[in-house]
Amino acid sequence: ADWIVDLGPEGGDKGGRVVAAGTPEDVAATPGSYTGEYLAAYLGRGKEKKRA
Repeated sequence: ADWIVDLGPEGGDKGGRVVAAGTPEDVAATPGSYTGEYLAAYLGRGKEKKRA
């Protein structure tokens, strides 16, 4: 994607606000964005979470 609008931070009543908007790199650098955390790992920025 060239541009992402990340809504959240959760679903339902706990969501519905714009958490981040911009390029994938912009969203990856946004604290508090679950989408950004995933993108950071995908783009090789940041630590990947260990899976149990």
